[in-house]
Amino acid sequence: MAKVLRISIVVAYLFLLIAWPVSLVVVNTFDGGPQALLDVLADVDVQAALRLTALAAFWAVAINLVFGVTMSLLLVRFEFPGKRLLSALIDLPLSVSPIVVGLALVLVYGGRGGWFGPTLESWGLQVIFSTPGIVMATAFVALPLVIREVVPVLEEIGTDQEVAARSLGANGVQTFFRITLPGIKWAIVYGVVLSLARSLGEFGAVKVVSGNVLGETRTATLVVEEKYLNFAQQEAYAVAFLLAMVSVVCIVVVALIRPSHTDEKEARA
Repeated sequence: MAKVLRISIVVAYLFLLIAWPVSLVVVNTFDGGPQALLDVLADVDVQAALRLTALAAFWAVAINLVFGVTMSLLLVRFEFPGKRLLSALIDLPLSVSPIVVGLALVLVYGGRGGWFGPTLESWGLQVIFSTPGIVMATAFVALPLVIREVVPVLEEIGTDQEVAARSLGANGVQTFFRITLPGIKWAIVYGVVLSLARSLGEFGAVKVVSGNVLGETRTATLVVEEKYLNFAQQEAYAVAFLLAMVSVVCIVVVALIRPSHTDEKEARA
């Protein structure tokens, strides 16, 4: 009886917090047919926002992929002063409000009063209120996701196979691509998917650094806000549906094709 009660509470919690609200977005998107979704996709400004969102998410994921794998190896395979502090700093984007992140980027890279902004603009590079600022803000908020997926797997697989490979004459690059990477590939894939989902849905930091210029620096999440506040709720639901579905589909596909934990352990063995 207690087990059934606990399961019921968990299911009710997930239903009320996640499943029901998301399903209402879907229902409202297709209320009256798919025409609202088709109209949104035909809107030139929405198309520009979706392209910018995809571009920012792509570069943010690429940056976090390279940085995340490198930092994971550094944290697990090496000992150095300040390691705990560095590990704590990596989690900072999860604890700091995205609005604060955006403001911090403006203070550093803003053209008026920013530390590096005036110099960069004198070189012809504008960061804030431009695509680079959006990419930086998006990469910042998704920073820990790859690392926190890869680090536990690296700790679990240990170093025995890597040491054996090096003893047989393999260099660092060969050891990584032939031994380490196959062992952490699913952790990387899942971290990339989570990073992509987080990047597509970023709002607060992007709102501060983008300038929200129609057709230029307005992302899809800003379109949702603009449409909803201007009483175009159907269009807001449609854009929100597109963003949510991309993330959900990616997570579901990875969950379906990813081997079970037992299969992964047998493959490494």
